[in-house]
Amino acid sequence: MRRSESGAYGPMAGRVVLVTGASRGIGFAAAKKLAQAGAEVIVLSRDPARTHAACEAITSATGAEVHGLVADFSQVDQVRAAAAEALRRWPRIDVLVNNAGAIYPKRIITADGFELTMQVNFIAAFLLTMLLSPALVDAAPSRVIAVSSDAHRTAWRGIDLDDPTFQHGWGSYRAYAASKLADIMFASELARRWAARGVTSTSMTPGIVRSGFGRTDWDRPWPYITLDRFFRTPEDGADTIVYLASSPEVEGASGLYFKARVPRSPAAAARDRAAQRRLWEWTADVLDLADDPVARGPGVAVRPS
Repeated sequence: MRRSESGAYGPMAGRVVLVTGASRGIGFAAAKKLAQAGAEVIVLSRDPARTHAACEAITSATGAEVHGLVADFSQVDQVRAAAAEALRRWPRIDVLVNNAGAIYPKRIITADGFELTMQVNFIAAFLLTMLLSPALVDAAPSRVIAVSSDAHRTAWRGIDLDDPTFQHGWGSYRAYAASKLADIMFASELARRWAARGVTSTSMTPGIVRSGFGRTDWDRPWPYITLDRFFRTPEDGADTIVYLASSPEVEGASGLYFKARVPRSPAAAARDRAAQRRLWEWTADVLDLADDPVARGPGVAVRPS
């Protein structure tokens, strides 16, 4: 069992892990388990008070070193600022867990021009991953994990890049399913593009979890209210995240979609390589990353001066 410079012991000792959306739910549960395993954990969420409370709760329970970052994923500038701070404070990040996600009861176009669900659940994760590439490459072999959902299977027609803001036929669940499909497609394309950098990329579904998710945000929250007692606990939902972040059994595994620690086949739309490439290129373009060598194709990221 390894010992980190801070004195922590465990299978993750000496490793830095950043978990988004970690102030509650499965993100919090995953952050806590990884801290218990010895990792130096960074909790990133949008609310300063909840972020601080989560860090204190994990530290109190584990004695681990836990840090907070604040960014509202509905604002691209905040994602950029959080990434810049992370690069300044942590030159190496061993694991990035893109967990932050939400579902909303009405169609909202953000100040950045994106549909809110797609921006929070996918576009912000894409941007954060690209911006943190120097730290991930410096820590290689490192891991990127996308928290998706089997809801992606209902987006069987794929993602319409001619109508990315759902101007026609928006629905809260439709937008959510499309964003979760995008997460898997991004994870698969990332696995291919970053293979030479020593960064692996996987995606997973936590199942339906008993947490605050969906109770107030969705226009059809009844399943989360009437069936709550049958859902998985946040700790159960976080299990596969922790497994993908820490287990030597999946060292080198990349481009796979997991459920209950087992690789599964995602929907056909998620496996379409041409669509994965188009989604990547579209997202890089709208985020003004099209000329960035990290987003454009293979190569080693260079840390900005």
